[in-house]
Amino acid sequence: MTGYLAIVLHSHLPYVRHPEYNDFLEEDWLYEAITETYLPLLDVFDRLTGDGIGFHITLSLTPTLLEMLNDGFLMKRYKRYLSNLIELSEKELNRTKSDPSIYPLAQMYHDRFVHYLDMFEQKYHEHITSGFTAFMETGSVELVTSAATHAYLPLILNEAWQDIQVHIGADTFHHHLGVHPGGLWLPENAYREGLDSILNRHGIRYTFLDAHGILNASVRPRYGVYAPLRSEAGVHFFGRDIQSAKQVWSAQEGYPGDYDYREFYRDVGYDLDFEYVKPYLHSDGSRSNLGIKYYRITGKTDQKQPYVPGRAMDKVRTHAGNFIFNRGKHIEYLAGIMDRKPLLIATYDAELFGHWWFEGPDFLEQVFRRLHEIDGPVKTTTPLLYLREYPDNQVAQPSQSSWGDKGYHEVWLNGTNDWIYRHLHIAQDRMSDLMRTPSPSFKQERAINQALRELLLAQSSDWPFIMNSGTMVEYAKKRFIGHIARFTKLYEQIKGNRIEHRLLDELESRDNAFSWIEYTRYC
Repeated sequence: MTGYLAIVLHSHLPYVRHPEYNDFLEEDWLYEAITETYLPLLDVFDRLTGDGIGFHITLSLTPTLLEMLNDGFLMKRYKRYLSNLIELSEKELNRTKSDPSIYPLAQMYHDRFVHYLDMFEQKYHEHITSGFTAFMETGSVELVTSAATHAYLPLILNEAWQDIQVHIGADTFHHHLGVHPGGLWLPENAYREGLDSILNRHGIRYTFLDAHGILNASVRPRYGVYAPLRSEAGVHFFGRDIQSAKQVWSAQEGYPGDYDYREFYRDVGYDLDFEYVKPYLHSDGSRSNLGIKYYRITGKTDQKQPYVPGRAMDKVRTHAGNFIFNRGKHIEYLAGIMDRKPLLIATYDAELFGHWWFEGPDFLEQVFRRLHEIDGPVKTTTPLLYLREYPDNQVAQPSQSSWGDKGYHEVWLNGTNDWIYRHLHIAQDRMSDLMRTPSPSFKQERAINQALRELLLAQSSDWPFIMNSGTMVEYAKKRFIGHIARFTKLYEQIKGNRIEHRLLDELESRDNAFSWIEYTRYC
């Protein structure tokens, strides 16, 4: 073995919870991710462990995601969501029984949904974070946190609020998983000078940057992105290997675009008769993805052919072998010019595996199985394991950067979303004022805690990202404006000593992320 591969999956969703409605379209983001990514990944880890195959993978679980996965209300709704899919898949078995190309697929989906419901209820007792924790305890999975609400930290100009986002991120990880995080995924890989001191202050040993954040460091990195840099504050920065990412992620060159893989955009929620699927759509009657997709990519054509799982799995094995071969050749080359084992950091959004790329979890499983079978140059590792082997690393100051389009801050600061920041800056100053309230009453403490939650939720990087993307823009605007409005109302009521009990009860029930926090810890 001559070098290491660290596969890093970033698992994040914005906090979406709407008890004021019987069902809500955007809550499906969470339910789809559980069914199509998180449970399939845990299934892969189970199979590998059961077969005695060692593996290492790093997974971020952002604070908002952890809060939702541990919310009894949302998990009850998730059971309803999955039960509806099982009912629909049973109808599909009957509808497609005379179609030999589609019926086996209907059976496949039915079996998957039943299996995942059993995993969710019986194996994890409706608490799937316990599954990730179990693999963390074995050392196979290294879990890391992120900022509290995935705020875009370089654009939070007040360092105290950058600190609070990181502090609550670390506290949330400890609250739900029982240990302090060693690493933190900077939201959007966005960095600017000074954030390393904040990370160090809260016991964070490492984070990740896009390649140019390392390559444009204050001192030319001796090993490029193939070994971490250590800032003067003592935090290690791991840079993304562009080729590892491109081979999987690229829409043009990546594996997921293979014509034998499942087509994401052909779903029974749109393909079948409206009255047939209506009971499984949201109450507003709008069509949406239901997770049952019968066709393969086929080619650049609207005439899609039925999905053939066997052909797709053949491609998975081929692509896993190709991925390992290319990483091996890269590592062999690097080993010849480095005085330590080179490290390839392969970072991806977790939802690529299973949600967008149906075969993605199988691809990861095949990568780990192949690496176990062959005595090649590549071995998997995690950042902390690498730092144990190589604790002394080059000291340099990373460059301001992000993994957004063009590499810096433009995605989150442009004409579509720049209007939000003046409201955030004012709200942050006002919240700092509230946190200095002398001798607050019990009701005032509750109101100040809720004001903090509203501000944290408004700070999420997801809202400006969605505004820039051009999809679901109205929802993002509504969420941001709503949190700022509720914060402002609470601020005025606290300052005027006229807190409305009914309003406070409603907001504590509705926007209940981080219900356990006390603002005094973050003053």
